[in-house]
Amino acid sequence: MIIADTDVLIDYLEGRDPGAEAVSLALERDQLYTTVISYFELLSGARQPHERDTILVLLESISVLSLDLSAARRAADIRRQLEGTGRGIGMADSLIAGIALDSEAKLLTRNRRYFDRVSGLLLVAPGV
Repeated sequence: MIIADTDVLIDYLEGRDPGAEAVSLALERDQLYTTVISYFELLSGARQPHERDTILVLLESISVLSLDLSAARRAADIRRQLEGTGRGIGMADSLIAGIALDSEAKLLTRNRRYFDRVSGLLLVAPGV
């Protein structure tokens, strides 16, 4: 299972490689998921109705993982631990990491700068 972070889904929508290619490949292999957090981020960023429609077409082709209690606990642990060291990654990224860890999935992202801080989180970099 591969969870696509918001950044690579934006790459896909804009046709920007290597993110677009990585998302396409995972879609073809029926391995691609995303989180309800990325779902929110994408839709809230749509400025025009046609952008919203394009985003919805993509999101309807991907399984969306919800934030349940177990993932919320993991996300809270991640946020508390990282902020305690002065290296927080923000609420949205903490929630995405919590969902990925709870699902035992790999996270496809270009945002290694933040997600590398999360112990045990398996990352996939586009183009690698």
